[in-house]
Amino acid sequence: MNAAVRAVVRMGIYVEAKVYFIHEGYQGMVDGGDNIKEATWESVSSMLQVGGTVIGSARCKEFRGREGRLKAAHNLVQRGITNLCVIGGDGSLTGANLFREEWSGLLEELLQQGLIDEEAARSNSELHIVGMVGSIDNDFCGTDMTIGTDSALHRIIEVVDAIMTTAQRSVHWVFTACDVLTSHCLSSHQRTFVLEVMGRHCGYLALVSALACGADWVFIPEMPPKDGWEDSMCQKLSENRADKKRLNIIIVAEGAIDSHNKAITPDYIKDLVVRCLGFDTRVTILGHVQRGGTPSAFDRVLASRMGVEAVLALLEASATTPACVVSLVGNQAVRLPLMECVQMTQEVQKAMDEKKFEEAFFFHLLTNVTLPISFNVAVLNVGAPAAGMNAAVRAAVRVGITEGHKMFAVSDGFEGFYKGEIKEIKWGDVGGWTGQGGSLLAVDIRWLSLLQAYVGLLELSAARGQYSELCVPMVMVPATVSNNIPGSDLSIGSDTALNAITDTCDRIKQSASGTKRRVFIIETMGGYCGYLASVGGLAAGADTVYIYEEPFDIRDLQANVEHLTQKMKTSIQRGLVLRNENSNENFTTDFIYQLYTEEGKGVFDCRKNILGHMQQGGAPSPFDRNFGTKIAAKAIQWITKTLKESYKGGRVFTNSEDTACLLGMRRRALVFQPVSQLRDETDFVHRIPKEQWWLKLRPLMKILAKYKTSYDVSDSGQLEHVTRVRPREA
Repeated sequence: MNAAVRAVVRMGIYVEAKVYFIHEGYQGMVDGGDNIKEATWESVSSMLQVGGTVIGSARCKEFRGREGRLKAAHNLVQRGITNLCVIGGDGSLTGANLFREEWSGLLEELLQQGLIDEEAARSNSELHIVGMVGSIDNDFCGTDMTIGTDSALHRIIEVVDAIMTTAQRSVHWVFTACDVLTSHCLSSHQRTFVLEVMGRHCGYLALVSALACGADWVFIPEMPPKDGWEDSMCQKLSENRADKKRLNIIIVAEGAIDSHNKAITPDYIKDLVVRCLGFDTRVTILGHVQRGGTPSAFDRVLASRMGVEAVLALLEASATTPACVVSLVGNQAVRLPLMECVQMTQEVQKAMDEKKFEEAFFFHLLTNVTLPISFNVAVLNVGAPAAGMNAAVRAAVRVGITEGHKMFAVSDGFEGFYKGEIKEIKWGDVGGWTGQGGSLLAVDIRWLSLLQAYVGLLELSAARGQYSELCVPMVMVPATVSNNIPGSDLSIGSDTALNAITDTCDRIKQSASGTKRRVFIIETMGGYCGYLASVGGLAAGADTVYIYEEPFDIRDLQANVEHLTQKMKTSIQRGLVLRNENSNENFTTDFIYQLYTEEGKGVFDCRKNILGHMQQGGAPSPFDRNFGTKIAAKAIQWITKTLKESYKGGRVFTNSEDTACLLGMRRRALVFQPVSQLRDETDFVHRIPKEQWWLKLRPLMKILAKYKTSYDVSDSGQLEHVTRVRPREA
């Protein structure tokens, strides 16, 4: 939430608006006084890495009554506030909309009571509302992700990963932030863990965390298990244990119920497993751990984008514009009528209350396709390892087996491919892969970039005319920390790298607490692609970011130093400058460090850090695990469909360009694109796409760093209606 507050304040000041904090939510609006204070640029410094909300939040019974809303209106009119940006759930946003609808009547009543004059009523005649959804449950219709959800997933996965280390074969103690939970467990033990996560009415956290950690069973409120689920679950756990799986994970949403509306609790599941199977079973209830901690890189960037979009929406609002909520669909910001979203959210809850679960929950089940024979499908990793690759391989293997294929793994990328280093890979071979970093399928490190995988696929498809054996379906999914693949906004591994950069920047800034003013010069990876530096800079609150795609000279460097020097003469204590490793061959990290050191004498001192390959390592983030799982599953489904269509005369034969594809995220959806059509979109010399969507975030980053710059609103969201999907359509 703090990243959203920061973005709203700084974007508001940028457009020359007067911005106010309302402390303690609607209660502060009703009470007025010191709860409503003008915000300054400096008042939102050092907020990005702080969890929770620094301006507070409180439920307000008084605001639910008209008398309370009358007091709130009076407090706003006294300060000339006619635009409200509300961050909260459906209840908070519904209250804001009611407040807006009553505004004219409230002003009239204040006028009659003599609390305001006619001039005040006239100058404050319109109240504009824009909402942003802050909820860890991700339970609001109209947006793919709400602010806070990704951070909550990080907390859950951190705990699950710590638990899973107890099943490693070597006997050792586990020392992590979760020691209280896990240090008593020796890795020689075989145990079943039942974890309860938040989600009283929404199973998103439970379902996605189950996907991200490879859980054995999951219970969510939207999809009650059928009668007899106890036997089915116990049979599954027993089979897994027979396959020498040392650990069973069961995830339960706190609102999970059975088909008779009876609560399914962790203790009930524990007693069931102990009674029926005799397994040593432990219960862990995560509780408010999920709400705390440092926000993830995804949440910081999401909230920053949403905050700026909210200010733009308020500037464009008119008397006839309905109150809107800023949402994320795919990778695009959109504006949706607030009450349409609230109404749909409430309809979902009503359907669940009436046990119409089919209407409440649309889950795209994997459909088994009846094929004439079992096909052989191979999976290989190419390029440098990226966190999330293993989750993608696991999904591809298991979905392929589910659809009747025989799956093969290729070691050492294309080199292993031509050397014949190919072996069958079975269901159990990929167990526990989801949370593993790097690539458990060996890769050929001489293929330095996944762009080489793209080039390799281009060459394979071009060689179909010479080799009929290559006339088979081929699909590539993007997996690289640099996020430099044409045809996709996002790549597996880049979110984990962003979190590594953000976490490190947080720690570096914290290391200087209590010292004099200090500026840090930090070098990131990415080759010639500035994605990691730019988006990492946005998430970490950088003052300047140098990248190859935006050329700079000595005059730009001097202007940046002067700008930072002026900021550091105020109450600002820390400066952060990021440089992409190949941004300029002459203006190296050492050169920039020395320049800032010399020019900042008497105002600040400098330190230099090169992050290196730490950006490429570590356990994959929840986003990368789930993105890898989803995109690989979709790729295998496409393979199945294409195999079925191209199977004729006892063999598979296809040489059309649309059967050698890249599957990528394009704005709002995952799209299959023929690799031959992406050739013109690629700068092969520098291994980057010719057009990159994230470059439009650069002005946003500069505005939030107090630069005077123009902001392109051509790509900002436009008000549109919520798309309703009925069960049969789904």
